[in-house]
Amino acid sequence: MAWSASQYVKFEDERTRPVRDLLAQVPLERVAKAIDLGCGPGNSTELIIDRYGRQAVSGLDSDRNMLEAARKRLPDTSFTEADLATWQPDKPADLLFANAVFQWLPNHLDIFERLMDGLSEGGVLAVQMPDNLGEPTHLAMEETAHAGPWKAAFEQKSARRNTLPPASTYYSRLIGKSSRVDVWHAIYNHPMADAAAIVEWVKGTGLMPYLATAGEEHREAFLADYLSRVEKAYPKMADGRVLLRFPRLFMVAVKA
Repeated sequence: MAWSASQYVKFEDERTRPVRDLLAQVPLERVAKAIDLGCGPGNSTELIIDRYGRQAVSGLDSDRNMLEAARKRLPDTSFTEADLATWQPDKPADLLFANAVFQWLPNHLDIFERLMDGLSEGGVLAVQMPDNLGEPTHLAMEETAHAGPWKAAFEQKSARRNTLPPASTYYSRLIGKSSRVDVWHAIYNHPMADAAAIVEWVKGTGLMPYLATAGEEHREAFLADYLSRVEKAYPKMADGRVLLRFPRLFMVAVKA
């Protein structure tokens, strides 16, 4: 499944807001080594650079399309292709920052424990993940998946990612290696032009595995069915727009 940097940045302002909110909670005045994990097109990397300086910051991602966009955006910054399922920093980092990537890795709790070992003393693991599988956007994906001529493909292979564990699980798994673990949720309410704009948003993220599983021959029909469900789930507001409710989980762990 190839990611689309151009699709992702269609809603860059909205996608970058959680980056700002997470970065604001990082309790480090300065860093010598900060790495943006799953950097995408570089929007999150840019904010980390704004705070800590270009020399201290690098990024990595497993998708070449995203890395190409990040390198074009920030040509003086080092970006590496790597798989977060196995990657570990070559030397202790002061900040490992991850925006909206680890929800795709079912064993991310194990990865977090390993990444804590890759931090310097007092270093920070800062993570944000969408926690929106119970929202109409994602419930409608499942309904569409099992309602059309493509449903046999979904019976063989689920496109739905795993539900995130409760906050207590993250705290319990990381506090043994941390002097402090903060875990919280925030709910964003994004005004969108219409239901079609919501579909455009999720086409860059959560809807991608569904479209890939349905197959290119069913893409347009799948999107039409999905759009009709989104239109019913998100009624228009007084100004004609619709409101996209988006819960996210945040975590900041400081290494002991």
